[in-house]
Amino acid sequence: MTRMPNDPPNQDVDRLEAGRKLFACPCRFVAGVAELDQVPDSSWPEVAFAGRSNVGKSSLINALVGQRALARISHTPGRTQQINFFLLGRALMIADLPGYGYANAPKARIARWTHLVECYLKGRVPLRRTCLLIDARHGIKESDRKVMTLLDKAAQSYQVVLTKADHVAAPALATRIAEIATQIAKHPAAHPEVMTTSARTGLGVPELRAALAALGLD
Repeated sequence: MTRMPNDPPNQDVDRLEAGRKLFACPCRFVAGVAELDQVPDSSWPEVAFAGRSNVGKSSLINALVGQRALARISHTPGRTQQINFFLLGRALMIADLPGYGYANAPKARIARWTHLVECYLKGRVPLRRTCLLIDARHGIKESDRKVMTLLDKAAQSYQVVLTKADHVAAPALATRIAEIATQIAKHPAAHPEVMTTSARTGLGVPELRAALAALGLD
């Protein structure tokens, strides 16, 4: 986390502890929806996880909540074909969105869930932030830019979260973060901080927990 100049010295510690406590709460599956009218009503602050197919959304969600199989993991692009909702404690709703880009599924089915995700992102009132997951090895692709533009037009706050950062050497990772920070500066709905994570090693997971906990406490 980035400390502001006037923050008390223990501010970061407090944020990390708030994140740890929130994500230590039970997390349960609420619903899997394939149609917009099936999206559950909710008064909880909500955060969505979006990204290209196989970017590691499910793995990161599982790492955040400390469960191995809450969100289903697959090495087949396009396996997640609905929006899956999970309630963390009684404080935060998590939405695991279908991956975009290449998917091993019929084109008509891809079009249906793409439309579902676009409508959800444009019209979901409780949605406080979308975590836009980007593979640290590859950076921002054209399909990511399309989602960023969609979120900009909807004035829907989003934050770039790099995944699989343990597969990138430190100098190359620093360069990638700087490149992405320059790109997102041009997008009005993008949060300026690029977060870096690895579901395998736990890198950045406490910091992301803290950032998401703060959304629920605003």
